[in-house]
Amino acid sequence: MQEHYDQFFEEVFTEMEEKYGEVEEMNVCDNLGDHLVGNVYVKFRREEDAEKAVNDLNNRWFNEQPIHAELSPVTDFREACCRQYEMGECTRGGFCNFMHLKPISRELRRELYGRRQKPHNSRERSGERSGERSRERRSRSRDRGRRDRKKRRSKDRERSGRF
Repeated sequence: MQEHYDQFFEEVFTEMEEKYGEVEEMNVCDNLGDHLVGNVYVKFRREEDAEKAVNDLNNRWFNEQPIHAELSPVTDFREACCRQYEMGECTRGGFCNFMHLKPISRELRRELYGRRQKPHNSRERSGERSGERSRERRSRSRDRGRRDRKKRRSKDRERSGRF
């Protein structure tokens, strides 16, 4: 099953990069709820690439189903992910309203993302590595205030698309 998923992921990822531009991140939801099932989120490095992808993909079909692509205001997928699921503790199962991301194999992750050298930010240099999120961020409540959400949306719009 993982092998089939990895093949799907690699095919979509590669096509997105070849046709539209550099992909920073791609996520596939493992949720069962109507509004998340089958969703694939692709974050492109450039906003223009996301716009081109949306325009093109809305004229395509996948698995005998039309693709419904749209730009998304989400700029940080971690904010939309279920922390409880990541820790193996989500009690809502596949019907959770936060994204349950289906992981790809380590080998494929290295192959697709490993070829890129990401610039180190100042926090990583000062000792906090990317894999060591602060306790505060990890344990924060699911309840995110409307005011905070509006600030994030207005700050950096639409570089990512939902496909």
